[in-house]
Amino acid sequence: MTSSEHHRTAAERDHHEALAHSLRLSLIPGVGPRLRQSLLDHFGSVDAVFEAPSEALRRVPGVGPKTAKAIARSLDEIDVEAEIEHCRQLGISLVARSSDAYPSWLREIPDPPEVLFVRGQLEPRDRMAVAVVGTRHASPYGVQQARRLAGQLARCGLTIVSGLARGIDAAAHRSAIEAGGRTLAVLAGGLERIYPPEHAGLADEVTAAGALLSEMPPRFRPLAGMFPQRNRLISGLSLGVVVVEAATRSGALITARHACEQGREVFAVPGRVDSRTSRGCHRLLRDGAKLVETVDDILEEIAPMIESPASGEPALRSPAELNLNPVERSVLEAIDHEPTPIDSLVGATGLSMPRVLAAVSALEIRRLVRRMSGQWVARTR
Repeated sequence: MTSSEHHRTAAERDHHEALAHSLRLSLIPGVGPRLRQSLLDHFGSVDAVFEAPSEALRRVPGVGPKTAKAIARSLDEIDVEAEIEHCRQLGISLVARSSDAYPSWLREIPDPPEVLFVRGQLEPRDRMAVAVVGTRHASPYGVQQARRLAGQLARCGLTIVSGLARGIDAAAHRSAIEAGGRTLAVLAGGLERIYPPEHAGLADEVTAAGALLSEMPPRFRPLAGMFPQRNRLISGLSLGVVVVEAATRSGALITARHACEQGREVFAVPGRVDSRTSRGCHRLLRDGAKLVETVDDILEEIAPMIESPASGEPALRSPAELNLNPVERSVLEAIDHEPTPIDSLVGATGLSMPRVLAAVSALEIRRLVRRMSGQWVARTR
């Protein structure tokens, strides 16, 4: 037993052991997300998977002799402690599906990762997220629309999720950061293998304004087949997916398909009828995606999901409320659903009139309040 293991409490040792088993299951060659979920559904827990004899493992559809042998050998051949230490040295957190820190929406998809590798910080408000995705070969129009929508959504308090790719993804991340909002980037490879390489600086900015995430260990290279697999996480983290520009074979359409399968909303921005990168969006619109002209088209659709959160989690009147500073929150709490005179907010909050007016303007931008005739204001809901 190492010195650090000796000083762990019993609860910490249990947590570490559970994380190690979850990580080991994630690292077994030939056991992908679907098969991993089949194993867990069949045996009921990660521990039970490793305790099962070979003949029991082979009763799970998709598990042949080679995979059963790999599972049995993993206890001796996979050094999870070395992997955990490597992550610690890189500042990468490991979040197991059993952890309270694991994103609640992601836990609900058919094949969630058993472990997430995270650089940065996941926060409860990231539950209120929208994905903005599209082609790597974006037109100036596409970049403009991605920036406009991502920035406005971020100012409304929503976290922007994308894939750190060139084109639309990069525009969405940058606009969210410039708006002072949060953003999450989901990588296909490990967090040590930023792709594309020229986005290493952007990855650092995303880390500071949210987090980088991957289901792959840090050293894994982003192989072609990992990108479609990664896309289910982009949609799984989000209330809805906005496709800005996409050709008919774009990976963004795979993300939209995952969103449909996961019960998320799908939005599409129309483009020029003669543009190749508009064809995918137009196909989505023909198939029933919500047409997006303004950010309100998105907010109106996801509002019911915000007001009826997952079981056991607190209801939120609006995601924008999660980003309020103390002054803005104080002013909002003093405003009624009925018209409230702005003059009365000075006495109710103890703030000066300029600070009250500045806060009211910020609340208007977030669509939490609206100005009435004269010097009156009211909550929007």
